[in-house]
Amino acid sequence: MSKHVPTCECSCPSAQPDWPDSVAIGIVNGSADEPRMRHFDVPMLVNDELLALSAPVAPTEVFRFAATCIGSKCAHFQGQQCRLVSNIVQLLPAVVDQLPVCAIRPKCRWWQQEGKAACVRCPQVVTDNYNPSDGMRFAAAPTITL
Repeated sequence: MSKHVPTCECSCPSAQPDWPDSVAIGIVNGSADEPRMRHFDVPMLVNDELLALSAPVAPTEVFRFAATCIGSKCAHFQGQQCRLVSNIVQLLPAVVDQLPVCAIRPKCRWWQQEGKAACVRCPQVVTDNYNPSDGMRFAAAPTITL
C-alpha cells in the first residue's frame, strides 16, 4: 500500500551523478546476472576523483547515486508518486530479509512512499544494468504505470 508523499526535499536513491547535490550511496557487487548494491555507511560526495575510480566503465555501472528528487522533471514521476519504486515493489521480489544499512533512509522518497517493501528490493537496483531481468526491464520503463 503506497503512502501519500507530500512535496518535500526527498532524496531519489536512483539519481545520476551529475544531478545537483549528488552523492554515491553504494557500490555494485554481485554478478552480471544478479548485481547487488552494497550501501556505504556514509554517502560519498561526488567529485572528479570519485568518478574516476570507475574507469574504464561509467560511474553508474559501479556506484549508485542519490540526489534531491527532481519530481515532475523525472520520467518516472507522476502526480506525487515515484512510479519507478511503485513498479519495483509490485514486480520484483525482495532480495534481503531485513532493512539494509542506508544513510539516506530518513529523506529517501522510496522509503517515504513504499516503506520496507522498497528497502528490501533496493539492493537489486543498479542504474546501468546491461542484463536486467524481464521484471526489472518492465519496472524501469518510464511509460509503464501499474
